Amino acid sequence: MTSSVLTVHHLGLSQSERIVWLCEELGIDYDLKRYERRADTRLAPDDYKALHPMGIAPVITDGDLVLGESAAICEYINVRYGNGRLAPDPSDPDYADHLFWFHWSNATYMTTKMMGLALTLAGSKPDAVPFVQDRMVRSQTFMEQRLAEAPFFGGQHLSLADIMMVYTLTTSRAFTNTPLDDLPNTLAYLARIGERPAYRSAMAKAEPGLEPILA
Repeated sequence: MTSSVLTVHHLGLSQSERIVWLCEELGIDYDLKRYERRADTRLAPDDYKALHPMGIAPVITDGDLVLGESAAICEYINVRYGNGRLAPDPSDPDYADHLFWFHWSNATYMTTKMMGLALTLAGSKPDAVPFVQDRMVRSQTFMEQRLAEAPFFGGQHLSLADIMMVYTLTTSRAFTNTPLDDLPNTLAYLARIGERPAYRSAMAKAEPGLEPILA
């Protein structure tokens, strides 16, 4: 692997904002290359798709390395550049909860939201499919309960679990109309996140001109 500055390839209004926020929280040096979505399809442009075989965000490059997948990138950057400080030690009481929410974000919640989006694009309503609607209600109730127990999804301190979760509750709602009006703990949590200097800096860089969707 050749030596070079870590580059975050950010597709506008996408999960790759997580990686920008992670770099800002860690205070590490990185280059940010931003790509606009295509006007006709709202999908990634060809030069973004060419970065990685999957052709989707996020993607980072680090010397000869090209890496996709939000969770994989988060772990890579946190260990390689952040000395692991945004993940609790295995001896920490929060370790298991951190792991759960870190993986639950995309494995369950984002998957459920994508099923709803697919139904909408197909001309149906997500609440017309009981399986999807039930999973969404359970997910929102589950998150609300968690944030009544701890200030962050991963426990007492911000962790990679929050880096993963926040996009699903904020910018992703530009594509799916997922109201949070009846989730006071979730809204209070997002307000706390919105006050973090690193989050504000990341969003200003990743989505200039867009007010973060925190409510």
